[in-house]
Amino acid sequence: MEMKSVTRSLRVLEAVAQHQPVTVGELTKLFGLPKSTVQRTLVTLAEAGWLRANREDTTRWEIGARVLAVRPAALQGSSLFAAAREPMIRLRDRVNETIHLSVPDALHSMVVVDRVDCDHPVRTFHTIGDTSPLHATAVGRVILARLPKQDVEELITQGLERFSDTTPADPDELRAELDRIRADGYAVNRNQYRPGVCALAAPVLDENGTPLAAVAISMPDSRYDVKRESEWGGLVAGATEEISGRLLGG
Repeated sequence: MEMKSVTRSLRVLEAVAQHQPVTVGELTKLFGLPKSTVQRTLVTLAEAGWLRANREDTTRWEIGARVLAVRPAALQGSSLFAAAREPMIRLRDRVNETIHLSVPDALHSMVVVDRVDCDHPVRTFHTIGDTSPLHATAVGRVILARLPKQDVEELITQGLERFSDTTPADPDELRAELDRIRADGYAVNRNQYRPGVCALAAPVLDENGTPLAAVAISMPDSRYDVKRESEWGGLVAGATEEISGRLLGG
């Protein structure tokens, strides 16, 4: 009986992904199940973060942000790492700074999953598995910039913690920063999360433009040169474009 329930939940999840935003009535007709059963399944999946009610029409359901945590995680041991490693090494060799690969855990945080170190005696360091908030970091904001606006608003409603005087903790400030990232193709973090640490990041996208991961050039503030911002941003964006192309078989 439990396996039937799990199978039904997965089928409902797949159907929502295919037809979103979709109503309970539409799903009831699709599966030929009682409306109460479909509604209960939707609520269960929503409580777990897999689904959510559409903000403009709460009678309709759509995929939730938790799905972001699964696709990158599934790639970690195989194609994402294989596609990212060589471009990350080449990027490190170009700038001689630490390069990080991070994936989103839904809207909760970014997780460092790989790192290529530079040879400077003084350098930034993040342990594999380290987490960081999306709004306060370059890797997080390039993910946010590629998410639907309702995801950004959902994050804002959770509250934006301030880690330094320059953290974009004001909702309007964050929205404006995400607009800039969409225009430039990369994000900049100058001491906005950890004091003395700067970074530039760009997103790894799938075929639909969904962000799977982010690559960052990370360095101490003492070596950050604002005059090279555009150059570094272009380099990290070029690296993630290559990684995306490799994932797509290009």
